[in-house]
Amino acid sequence: MGMFDEQGGGDINDIFNMFRQARQQYTGRQDDGSGANGPRPQAEPKGSLASRIVKSLIITLVLAALYFYVKLPALNVHAYEFWWFIALFVIVFTICMIVLNKFRSDRSLDYIKYAKKNLAVPFWIIIGIIAVCVIGSVVGLVVFRSKSYSKLITVETGDFQQDIDEIRWDQIPMLDSASANNLANRKLGELSDLVSQFAVNGSTSQINYQDAPIRTAYLDYGGFFKWVNNVSKGIPAYMRIDMRTQEVTVVRLEEGIKYSPSEYFNRDLNRHLRFSYPTFMFDDINFEIDEEGTPYWVASVINKTIGLFSGTDCKGAVLMNAVTGESQYYELSEIPTWVDRVFSADLIVEQYNYYGRYLNGFWNSLFGQSNCTETTSGYNYIALNDDVWMYTGVTSVTGDRGNIGFILVNQRTKEANYYSCAGAEETSAMSSAEGAVQQFSYNATFPLLLNVSGQPTYFMALKDDAGLVKQYAMVNVQQYQIVATGNSLAACQANYKELMLAGGFIEEEDVGELPEDETKSSKTESIEGKVLDIRTAEISGNTIFYFKLDTDEENYYTVSVKDNPLAPIINIGDEIRLLYTPSEGMLREADLAE
Repeated sequence: MGMFDEQGGGDINDIFNMFRQARQQYTGRQDDGSGANGPRPQAEPKGSLASRIVKSLIITLVLAALYFYVKLPALNVHAYEFWWFIALFVIVFTICMIVLNKFRSDRSLDYIKYAKKNLAVPFWIIIGIIAVCVIGSVVGLVVFRSKSYSKLITVETGDFQQDIDEIRWDQIPMLDSASANNLANRKLGELSDLVSQFAVNGSTSQINYQDAPIRTAYLDYGGFFKWVNNVSKGIPAYMRIDMRTQEVTVVRLEEGIKYSPSEYFNRDLNRHLRFSYPTFMFDDINFEIDEEGTPYWVASVINKTIGLFSGTDCKGAVLMNAVTGESQYYELSEIPTWVDRVFSADLIVEQYNYYGRYLNGFWNSLFGQSNCTETTSGYNYIALNDDVWMYTGVTSVTGDRGNIGFILVNQRTKEANYYSCAGAEETSAMSSAEGAVQQFSYNATFPLLLNVSGQPTYFMALKDDAGLVKQYAMVNVQQYQIVATGNSLAACQANYKELMLAGGFIEEEDVGELPEDETKSSKTESIEGKVLDIRTAEISGNTIFYFKLDTDEENYYTVSVKDNPLAPIINIGDEIRLLYTPSEGMLREADLAE
């Protein structure tokens, strides 16, 4: 005290003023000098606030652009991702405003006051977005709008024999998606200029091309560096797989495909579509070709018709040239007739299940369940009148094992017909077919529905563990104990009609002319000779016999025990006759001739 008294009583005030000024400069707040409330916030200059807003907006727009470029949200109020995009925009802008302000304080109360003042607006915007999403979802709940859900699809009653002509046997599609992929991959392996750079995409689309059922397969780049090597030329080819003859055609293009799912940056298929149509919500995007063989991407455009986010339905499609990237949107009534797939099978199944469950109201679907139906667990496709129709069975929601009918729905127009036909469910028919050849442990493909002499008939391919088609099966829908199999389509057909004739389901005049057994065609050759050597191998649980004959000492003929039960009893020196398809190499797949 003596020191301060000697220097003068005002010096201590000067020291307090010095600390107060330093604190004020550090915190940016004014002190009233009492020390009771501590430093207070200082008003931000108008120029500084404007600068902060501009900087925050620039940062937010840059991040929003990057997010849009990567995630590609539809800028549509009916899309959940649009509202999340807006919420993210608000959150990023708010964070930028806070960080750029460089607010500091040594008291938590100041931060609370600051938050109330600066976060109130974004907080209520986020609350509003949440409210819109919740209310938009609630008003579309099926409990309130069951009638609207049941009207998403219009189902007419059809006549099976009148609507579905008996298909010619040379027009029956015998390949499923998995088999078509195997054939496409095998074909690609034969093309030395393509196999090292490209891979067959696992998704094939069934379409009608020049009045024939085919599957189209497109190629993907083998990786980023292979994309770099080929990006200037694009993907040079695609494949057509004939579902009747199993022939694979590689279609070489004068100019390569420049827009596909395996492209990068702006040539990526989804990104190119989003930039061209920022407000559209897309469903399936299918690879199709027109009647001249030009490759297109058909992107289904969906809309929400119930509430804000419910009642999915297609309103049109965008057709994009896969080579040039040129595109055009078509309303449903304007889509060209060569297009086969607009409504996805999953969307059709969803809409029919709404129709079957809620036709008589929501509460009936829970309690009385009068006339409540649903689709079965699978579906397939039928080519009718140059269109592709989706087929699936219809069963009761009570979970019995039988069908009460089935539906056919045009995948371009959504024309839907119901056919009353009590009978076996598809999985039951598959089990019946597998049981008929249980000694071979074959697996049945999902059935194709055919009209055989006026009888609804399930047609299936029977494949071994390696995925190769070994036999065919037909099962009567209404009498699924009638099961016919055969090593060829003609043999299967003949056996099936013989069983129906014997059971009194058809008359003699309904049998018609049977096609020649294709196993006896010129594509299959035969060889006879004395066995010189026998070798065996176990492949995927199946025993394979290798026979060398004295009439062809350069090659071995492979015979599967599953398909040829008599193979194990053949000895060296026996005379045998084999049926085989000529091929390159020293191994030729064969069967024992009867």
